[in-house]
Amino acid sequence: MLSLLALPLWHKVDALTHQELTLTAFGFTPTNMLRPATNAPVWVIGVLALASAAVAMYEIFQFRTRFTQLKLGMLNLLLIMATFGAAFYFSNQGETFLNPKLEGQFQPAFYLPTLALLLNLLANRFIRRDEQLVRNSYDRLR
Repeated sequence: MLSLLALPLWHKVDALTHQELTLTAFGFTPTNMLRPATNAPVWVIGVLALASAAVAMYEIFQFRTRFTQLKLGMLNLLLIMATFGAAFYFSNQGETFLNPKLEGQFQPAFYLPTLALLLNLLANRFIRRDEQLVRNSYDRLR
């Protein structure tokens, strides 16, 4: 999620006018054109990505309380989905700023929340499996 902050999310080029528009986690970056007037705060993408990374880091160090890890994993799932949704919303909004007939391309950072979501789901699965193993071992000792 931290690499999402440094990489572009979406990019659109108008070959006739040589205008370019790039969506990053903190705003639109225009080239050879005026800055688009948006009322919406694009920086929300960056804030959500930072919050997701912070929750993931905190979750890693909560290994003694697996139930807390599971709750933090669910919270991180919501944050990742919100990041993905915000990126999609603002990329659709960016389509209208520069020649609506042309289509923009999603950049590598757009797909990173999907990878983070997959890894988060795997982590939750293995935390649950570990908790079940500890319970079964405890029952066997009794």
